[in-house]
Amino acid sequence: MRRLEAYHTRGLLEAGCDEAGRGCLAGPVVAAAVILPAKVRLPGLNDSKQLSEVQRERLRPLIERNAIAWCVAQASVEEIDRINILHASFLAMHRAIDGLMQRPELLLIDGNRFDPYLGIAHSCVIEGDGKFRSIAAASVLAKTHRDEVMRHLHADHSHYDWAVNKGYPTLDHRAAIVVHGPCDHHRRSFRLLAEPVAL
Repeated sequence: MRRLEAYHTRGLLEAGCDEAGRGCLAGPVVAAAVILPAKVRLPGLNDSKQLSEVQRERLRPLIERNAIAWCVAQASVEEIDRINILHASFLAMHRAIDGLMQRPELLLIDGNRFDPYLGIAHSCVIEGDGKFRSIAAASVLAKTHRDEVMRHLHADHSHYDWAVNKGYPTLDHRAAIVVHGPCDHHRRSFRLLAEPVAL
């Protein structure tokens, strides 16, 4: 596992930002912003995609307890369909930044694009969740909080098996859409089925 950097620019209060759920067919896109102390022990912290669900869930309370500030926010399915998934992801990130109890001086954004946040400089970092601790922490919070949302939605829509697939385009999820049709939590702007089928 590569060593995560503690900061991007020495002397600045930095918030790492990341999202979860961009590639899903259903549910909101969820983003997190996290400011970590320069010296903090978060054993096993890494890009959330490289961690098991058990590892992510173990890290979540550690991050929330040890962060200087953190916030998780989301953009709804309706917003995704209206402004597209990319801009909805940025909107969710902006809302997470809005909710921080302390204002950062630099935003570290996972990825190569971002809608600038008024008054705070940002740096886009490709695969940043595998390079900087604050982005990795944000990726864990975004993923675990979104998974929790999808488990709650599963209770009323169990035939889609969201507790397991979390809304991603698995074969079983798409098969359930064929049988039951899409519901209000599906993103109508997305291609819900691999092959065109009358819905």
